Amino acid sequence: MSSDISTLTITRPDDWHLHLRDGEMLQSVVADSARQFARAIVMPNLTPPVTTVAAAHAYRERILQALAANGISGDAFQPLMTLYLTDNTSPDEINRAADSDVVFGVKLYPAGATTNSDAGVTDLLGHCTKALEAMQDKGLPLLVHGEVTDPSVDIFDREAVFIDRVMIPLRKAFPQLKVVFEHLTTQQGVEYVRDAEGPVGATITAHHLLYNRNALFRGGMRPHWYCLPVLKREQHRLALLQAATSQSNRFFLGTDSAPHARGLKENACGCAGCYTALHAMELYAMAFDSVGKLDRLQAFASENGPAFYGLPQNKGTLTLRREGFTVPEALPAAGTSLVPLAAGESLPWSVVYG
Repeated sequence: MSSDISTLTITRPDDWHLHLRDGEMLQSVVADSARQFARAIVMPNLTPPVTTVAAAHAYRERILQALAANGISGDAFQPLMTLYLTDNTSPDEINRAADSDVVFGVKLYPAGATTNSDAGVTDLLGHCTKALEAMQDKGLPLLVHGEVTDPSVDIFDREAVFIDRVMIPLRKAFPQLKVVFEHLTTQQGVEYVRDAEGPVGATITAHHLLYNRNALFRGGMRPHWYCLPVLKREQHRLALLQAATSQSNRFFLGTDSAPHARGLKENACGCAGCYTALHAMELYAMAFDSVGKLDRLQAFASENGPAFYGLPQNKGTLTLRREGFTVPEALPAAGTSLVPLAAGESLPWSVVYG
């Protein structure tokens, strides 16, 4: 059920969940995000992780240097930094983060949940209470990777179990804490965010809006469709699509674009993550157009996120045209290559540059 709109111009969007990596990979991918987005919440799961304000400043400087190396001015793309929450994060560090002009959130990775998460939290309310109190007092958002890592829980149920075991107790203990449920993937997650009391929001990726878990296995194992949280059943995809295109301002854009070298994906133990920074807005337009809701894309991509974070909307615009865009088979990156999501496929929308 697509619309007959041929061109769509929206306020320039932001990406509220982005992996830029570091070093050569950072140099290779940062321009893709900067072409489409004005700002991005940058994830801190480097090796070692970004656990202090000083480390966040240093990482931000490396991002700005990578932008400059790509011919992109510092005011064209603003990296919004985050800290990696650990069992030992102190309230003093949280206060420094909240008082800084570079840190905009603190990321919760349950230990072992995803790429470079081994330093993550082992017991949120057992070990992080003082840090959470400081975050609530300062209005600094907690950004949660919403999955349990209990090996007895099926991988497709980890988000729903996280709601019961972590989110509900967390919200009861800290009802005014701003929480972003990152890369939402389930109907249960949608219902929780939609109905929760207090300041709760959620990011949704383009790939979870467009694809269900069948995409992982169509024609064989397809590692470039493997991400965490993993793609779910069709009923969950439809629930996410309904939420993203609804009137609720609790849902906003977060690509979770995650670059990995091709050899690390096409591997006996392939890394989790889909690379979508190159063609993120084309993918989101495709998803919204599939249900005739292109008129809701601006709110999702350009309005709801800034409202949640207490930031102004961007001044510029981005234009999409109903014109085929063929996703490259591979992109040069860090001396090797990476494969973008939907490589080789033709998408119905293109971002207009220049």
